[in-house]
Amino acid sequence: MEEYLALGAVILDRIVGDPRSSLHPVVIMGNFIAWLERRLLNVNHSSVYKNLAGALLVTVVLATVYGVSWLAMAALGSIHLWAVYIGGAVLLAFTISPRSLAEAGREIAGYLNTGNMEQARYKVGWIVGRDTANLDTAGVTRATVETVAENIVDGIISPLFYAVIGGVPLACLYRAVNTMDSMVGYKNEKYRDFGMVAARVDDMFNYIPARITGFLIIIAAALLRHNAGGAFTVIRRDAAKHPSPNSGFSEAGVAGALGVRLGGLNYYGGVASLRAYMGEAKNELRPVHIEQTIQIMYLVTTLFIAGAFAVKWLLN
Repeated sequence: MEEYLALGAVILDRIVGDPRSSLHPVVIMGNFIAWLERRLLNVNHSSVYKNLAGALLVTVVLATVYGVSWLAMAALGSIHLWAVYIGGAVLLAFTISPRSLAEAGREIAGYLNTGNMEQARYKVGWIVGRDTANLDTAGVTRATVETVAENIVDGIISPLFYAVIGGVPLACLYRAVNTMDSMVGYKNEKYRDFGMVAARVDDMFNYIPARITGFLIIIAAALLRHNAGGAFTVIRRDAAKHPSPNSGFSEAGVAGALGVRLGGLNYYGGVASLRAYMGEAKNELRPVHIEQTIQIMYLVTTLFIAGAFAVKWLLN
């Protein structure tokens, strides 16, 4: 059943997209996390206290999200099998975001293609944390390609992976893990101790999906007539250079497949930060690479769903 729910969620996302609403489950998760943070985090307390408070945050959020989603699926099961399929696919669709990524990337590419740098910089600022006011075309393109590539893992493959192995409740639990990491998993003064557990749990949950994604990017590169050998080589050589133990697999794979170089100098609040390079600058970064990254993203998603059905068939 789980692979059908995953397929249904991907189809729903492609047709409907990710609705912007205060009632969106991920928005509700975020509000719950922020509410707990206000009650648990005291920046004047010791590092040990903040570590323990952060661990409590993770425990409460994950137990709550898993419990509520499990009860929701149980309630659907008490109605009818079709309610499980439809309702489960809808819930799972809330945990993935391929259409949102594609729309954001294509909007930015459109502004670049028409020379509207002001809007391109403004819009890319919505999806990245770095300073964007002074980015040129290559800089905006790099930021967009890196974001879409990175989110192939945590925005698509990871939630689908956990849905396939553990159903909708486990996928919702993963989304809570990733949401916590995006809110408190920073290495700055405020969150270094409090967010440590959230960041480590996110790294653990993404470990296997990231490596599956890297493998699928190599296959997708071959099918799309990009450089599959380059994707394999750059993943082996550069993936471990990424600050994240997982994000490098998708970013390095895309860089190798497209023959571009990702990483480099970024600014955050005016402070320079040099990220290790991934790939080789065989091609100058251009807006077309955004579309090519989106195509890789969609094909990787399709390959994962096909693989889930194949594994299910082999095990039966």
